[in-house]
Amino acid sequence: MDIVSIIVVIAVGAIAFSIFARVMRRRRLMQKYGDAALVDKLMRRMFWTGQPEEQLIDSLGKPNEIDRKVLKTKIKEVWKYNQRTRTRFGLRITLEDGFVIGWDQKA
Repeated sequence: MDIVSIIVVIAVGAIAFSIFARVMRRRRLMQKYGDAALVDKLMRRMFWTGQPEEQLIDSLGKPNEIDRKVLKTKIKEVWKYNQRTRTRFGLRITLEDGFVIGWDQKA
C-alpha cells in the first residue's frame, strides 16, 4: 500500500467515525429529551434565554471556567467558553438560578 492509499483510508475512517459519533449523540439526546425540535437546536450548538443549564451543557459542553456569585436570593454564574488567552474568552453566558439570562459573544 502506498502513502496516498494510507492517507485516504485514514481520512475515510475519520469521516466515518465523525458521522457515527454525531448519530450516537443525536440518539442519546432524543432518549433524554424526546423532542426533535429541541434536539435539533442542541445539535446545532444553540443557546437561548431561559435555557436550563443541563441543556446548555448538552449544547456547548462544559465551560472552560465558571465564575459564581451566591447572593441572598439567587445564584449568578458566568460560564466561559472559547478560551483565547489566560483571561480572555470568546463567549460568556450568564445564568441565574440555573437558567440562561444573557450572553456576551466576541467576534
